[in-house]
Amino acid sequence: MSSAPLVAAVTGGSAGIGKAICEDLLAKGYEVISLARRAADIAHPKMHSIEVDLMDRAATAQAAKEMTERFEVNTLVHNAGVIRAALLPEVKLDDLDALVDLHLGCAITLAQAALPTMRAQRFGRIVLLSSRAAVGLQTRTSYSATKAGMLGMARTWALELAPEGITVNVVAPGPIRTDMFYDVVQQGSDKERALAASVPVKRLGESADVARAVSFFAEPANGFVTGQVLYVCGGTSVGSLAL
Repeated sequence: MSSAPLVAAVTGGSAGIGKAICEDLLAKGYEVISLARRAADIAHPKMHSIEVDLMDRAATAQAAKEMTERFEVNTLVHNAGVIRAALLPEVKLDDLDALVDLHLGCAITLAQAALPTMRAQRFGRIVLLSSRAAVGLQTRTSYSATKAGMLGMARTWALELAPEGITVNVVAPGPIRTDMFYDVVQQGSDKERALAASVPVKRLGESADVARAVSFFAEPANGFVTGQVLYVCGGTSVGSLAL
């Protein structure tokens, strides 16, 4: 296990699940860099922000360059995500392209940037945030497709990087009470209450539930776990869910 300082880059670290992940890693002593459209409002000496639109390939590449010039990142958490809900007749290929860039392309760009440090240290942790929707959900053609793509990508990277001390795992949340969730379901509505009642554990998830799962995969001692998918979904991945 590497003795190098723990330095984590978290996409979408300014709000919701990403912010909870940043706070959890900071509490564990990590240096943390958030890559998001706005700076993270977390007051901590080890908290840093790089403001970037991760749907913009050129901007993402520039942010990755800045990140690696300033920090020796050995932990990468790709959390940033967008839904773009639509039933099949209304699905737009431009939305699919945008989600491919954000969910898959961004992960590749940032992982490629961090790899030299991880390889030099013979240690690295990559955690991709997929979704329970990867197993299917109405109105989620582009979202489900790209979030499912993360699973195959992570397993491939896990096999390629395992000999170098680098693990790659996936956390698949849902349904979690975040701003993005409330963009789809009105807060305090009958629909929210019905959805919570339909979850096997009888509640909606919290951002901290997901952050704890990410922390497990990021933990330096957990080097014997790679290529895995952990659904943090209250049991909905083995049952059914209707939004």
